[in-house]
Amino acid sequence: MDNALETATLKTWEELRWFVLEKLCAQDGLDPQQAQLLEQPLRRQGQLAGVLFELRGPRRLRTQAIWACPDRRIYLYNSAGERTAVVRLTAWPKLKDEAA
Repeated sequence: MDNALETATLKTWEELRWFVLEKLCAQDGLDPQQAQLLEQPLRRQGQLAGVLFELRGPRRLRTQAIWACPDRRIYLYNSAGERTAVVRLTAWPKLKDEAA
């Protein structure tokens, strides 16, 4: 994992989703237009606290990212479950139950 903390400004849900899709695809050289990205809301004490993103690629490839809303960070993981990057958000969309 690169020790440099990347920053990003993602003001809309679509910007956030596309950013995560591109980052996860780049890890394995996949085409973002042909990859499937699934989202699962994460709750803490009944409140929405973030979103788990899972990229499904060929050959049962699975990579993940977690947007931890309270931390204002996106944690990216490879298919072995190893953290590959952390991105600090300087702007982010509002987290609503409908969005996740």
